[in-house]
Amino acid sequence: QLQLVESGGGWVQPGGSLRLSCAASGFTLHYYAIGWFRQAPGKEREGVSCIGSSGGSTNYADSVKGRFTISRDNAKNTVYLQMNSLKPEDTAVYYCAAVIGITTVQDMCAMSGGHLYYGMDYWGKGTLVTVSS
Repeated sequence: QLQLVESGGGWVQPGGSLRLSCAASGFTLHYYAIGWFRQAPGKEREGVSCIGSSGGSTNYADSVKGRFTISRDNAKNTVYLQMNSLKPEDTAVYYCAAVIGITTVQDMCAMSGGHLYYGMDYWGKGTLVTVSS
């Protein structure tokens, strides 16, 4: 079965850290750009961070720059999102998505709405991150 599986979410106090993982099953991530997207209750899904297939290019939303770091280990078929200095406004369900043939990681992270949902080749089911005291 071809799928992406996220893990690592949970509850953390403001200022804390979490590391999310996105593992591929049934296919190799090597040729795919990977993005982390999040959706808070009542809000649209938005791009958080994206990484190119080789890991040489990355993109971050302004709201997470300096706090989140995306990385990939193609040997482990896994992409990570290290989240530090978490804030209550980071609370959301975090999804990873994979796509081949994206022009730039900036374009990938800027996608929204139907273009986002149907433009990805694979989506994970999401992992909940809750930041509260």
